[in-house]
Amino acid sequence: MTQTFDKSRLPSRHVSVGPERAPHRSYYYAMGLTEEEIARPFVGVVSAGNDSAPCNTTLDAQADVARKGVEAGGGMPRRFNTITVTDGIAMGHQGMKSSLISREVIADSIELSVRGHCYDALVGFAGCDKSLPGMMMAMLRLNVPSIFVYGGSILPGRFHGRDVTVKDVFEVVGRYAAGACPLSEVHELERVACPGHGACGGQYTANTMACVGEAIGLSLPNSNMAPAPYTSREQIAHAAGVQVMELLAKNIRPRDICTRQAFENAARIVAATGGSTNGGLHLPAMASEAGIAFDLFDVAEIFKTTPWLADLQPGGQYVARDMYDAGGVYMLMKTMLAEGLLHGDCLTVTGRTLAENIDQVTWNPDQKVIYDARSPITPTGGVVGLKGSLAPDGAIVKVAGLHSLHFSGPARCFDCEEDAFAAVEARAIREGEVVVIRYEGPRGGPGMREMLATTAALYGLGMGESVALITDGRFSGATRGFCIGHVGPEAAEGGPIALVEDGDIIRIDAEAGTIDLDVPDDVLAARRAAWSPRVNDYQSGALWRYAQIVGPAYKGALTHPGASAERHVYADI
Repeated sequence: MTQTFDKSRLPSRHVSVGPERAPHRSYYYAMGLTEEEIARPFVGVVSAGNDSAPCNTTLDAQADVARKGVEAGGGMPRRFNTITVTDGIAMGHQGMKSSLISREVIADSIELSVRGHCYDALVGFAGCDKSLPGMMMAMLRLNVPSIFVYGGSILPGRFHGRDVTVKDVFEVVGRYAAGACPLSEVHELERVACPGHGACGGQYTANTMACVGEAIGLSLPNSNMAPAPYTSREQIAHAAGVQVMELLAKNIRPRDICTRQAFENAARIVAATGGSTNGGLHLPAMASEAGIAFDLFDVAEIFKTTPWLADLQPGGQYVARDMYDAGGVYMLMKTMLAEGLLHGDCLTVTGRTLAENIDQVTWNPDQKVIYDARSPITPTGGVVGLKGSLAPDGAIVKVAGLHSLHFSGPARCFDCEEDAFAAVEARAIREGEVVVIRYEGPRGGPGMREMLATTAALYGLGMGESVALITDGRFSGATRGFCIGHVGPEAAEGGPIALVEDGDIIRIDAEAGTIDLDVPDDVLAARRAAWSPRVNDYQSGALWRYAQIVGPAYKGALTHPGASAERHVYADI
């Protein structure tokens, strides 16, 4: 039976209740609403749907199904859209500078639309990398009852009898440059690697943050890993619309759900799945929106004690479809909770605790994707935090699938990704070198680009683990090999990475969590005295504005103080 709601304390009263709101109601009548419908709570249904890439093409249709669920639960859905910068398209050129900035634009645009129209609750649909954390950041910032829905992953392509993803296409570029395959193979692979709708299929950033959505409690159980083409996505979308009305009736808000313990659960899932290093960037940003101090070092401490359990690409064998078929995120959390690796008493959008949700899951002993926590793939998680003289503010590396956790070698420095990629294509990089790509941080880039084109080309050349790569920029979740990102302080701020010269020895120990520059202090002091800041090419527009206000990567590359500085919460207006 449809619930009835008292709007006297809901934000939408400001645009729909009382004689003074007659002008506002006239607009709703113009859109075909009845008096009874205007009296319902207004629920924002936001989609990052667009035609930029397959990760986003089904989102609008799923959001429209959620509208029906909101109506069934007694609410009045109000659809709107936000942007997406799709990393697979933006990768390897100047367009990638827009990617991380889009996370802030997504969060800001949702906030402004909800504030401007006084919506009472929110259901959000996202597909590509930054749209997931951006949407969850907005939910935490606004703190209205909210449910996050991932649009689903793409199905794997088939190439010469094996499953493939877009990672394989990036890597074949390196093989072609090495003369290891003909151009015809490149063309054949690019035509079959991405067979339809959905986000990148491995445990890259989109699927990593989709797992976070469930682990942190903002998504319905076992909802996010269902591939985009599956018809079950419609059922999930409808259920989200219905359930958000239950949250509104019970006044369960995102900050009730996303506690410090919930963020710890989310960090464990990133490590246990061998997920994207971008998790170490987005979790601190989300936590800031809830007023929780949770930086890269906090995330790294949790990574240290988390085993790698889900055998997912790029470090492992399987893709998101296989994870879903094996039982999904909750199957993974079943074994983790049993071994004391999760906080089971955290509230979720079901209105029940994580442990209560997990209790409804039966362990599947026949699947091969998710390992029992008592016998993990490796005892250390798939992602590791680093700190040392080269990175006093920390760095991060994905170790899932690496054969060695140690690397030492001479630096080979590049001041932008394009120069490094050109050197890789020209086969000018030598085994044993540590490739340094700098001035690509949040402020210096600006925008903290991902380096998948370069790392994949290295892997395609067969140098994925015989060369290390470090940067103050980022890596795609699809990156594999000895690749260290988020080095801070960044070069643009005069961090140690700006002072490295060709031939300097860099020592990396992912087991001990250290990254050091083997240069005497007096030499570094002389280099620092001679160093001067650089002026980038972006001196106007959105990229310039971002560079003026963005904070360090270890705190999430934030552009505002977060909930710790707020004096009112939107949900209480």
